[in-house]
Amino acid sequence: MKYHNNHPKQMYQFFLKSTEEGTPPSFSKFAKNIGITLEELKAFRNNEIFDKAWRECNEIRRDYLIDNALTKRYDPSFVKFILASEFGVGEISDETKDIKVSIAVTDN
Repeated sequence: MKYHNNHPKQMYQFFLKSTEEGTPPSFSKFAKNIGITLEELKAFRNNEIFDKAWRECNEIRRDYLIDNALTKRYDPSFVKFILASEFGVGEISDETKDIKVSIAVTDN
């Protein structure tokens, strides 16, 4: 399937509708919905507008997971695992790994 200009909007609406219906949105579900593979869908990210929609849909997905963990609809520890592995939430950034603290004690 070729990329069409309506794919970004179509994907965004798919993600919104899924969350409204209480169904976890996913890129693989959207790909199946439009009759392509996930790899084909990922290739569309070469298009700047589609990539922007992809990132926004990823935020919708992240928020959906967090909301459902907070209301205990989903297992919070599993959501924490997904957030850490897929979204980098909770990981120590490279910027903070190299911080060194020295304490000098002096007598006055």
